[in-house]
Amino acid sequence: MTSSPHRYFILHKPFDMVSQFIVSHEVRCLADLDIDFPQDIHAIGRLDKDSEGLLILTTNKKVTRLLFQSQTPHQRTYLVQVNHQLSIENLEALRTGVAIKIKAGQFYTTPPCQVNIVDNPEKLYTLEDRLTAYPPYTWILITLTEGKYHQVRKMITAIRHKCKRLIRVSIEDLALGQLPPGALLEIKERDFFEKLKLVKAEDTHIIVETGFEIKEEPEYTTVD
Repeated sequence: MTSSPHRYFILHKPFDMVSQFIVSHEVRCLADLDIDFPQDIHAIGRLDKDSEGLLILTTNKKVTRLLFQSQTPHQRTYLVQVNHQLSIENLEALRTGVAIKIKAGQFYTTPPCQVNIVDNPEKLYTLEDRLTAYPPYTWILITLTEGKYHQVRKMITAIRHKCKRLIRVSIEDLALGQLPPGALLEIKERDFFEKLKLVKAEDTHIIVETGFEIKEEPEYTTVD
């Protein structure tokens, strides 16, 4: 196999940290983590300062276009803590679409999405002891195929509730798993593209759009 010049990682971004390596103001950033990151690494699909969970890091600049600017939507799943109990009407509103503000005076109706109540969130994520809300509250799992600015938080606001904790647990089949906060895990290139559903296996080898070549392995072609 021809070795690729690129590297691929998932990071468990901690709470109270921005998804950038360089910042212009006093705030915790990725460079503050005790990790020897490779040169030219950058984040794909940012999480805001108060959100946590799965963050993709890579040295391959083409991944952003393949993943977030493709005509094929890719699923991102979040574990969300919401204050108070959500009603059936609340859940249906989130599932069918709510109006969120995207610009001054401009609203956008979110497309249908998957939303389910989670009774045992600790089975999906190690919640630790950080207090974020007093009972009653509701944990939900929400899967989107788009990422407007603060979309999940705005959707929760649209049903007159507050988002108390927001954790991205997966993007397609690339999952956070039990990776602890602040930890980095390197992913093999082939596994990375397969789990994100950016490639599919065939019978022969091919040079993929990302620039690497696989020999004596299944073929990989971009999924349109």
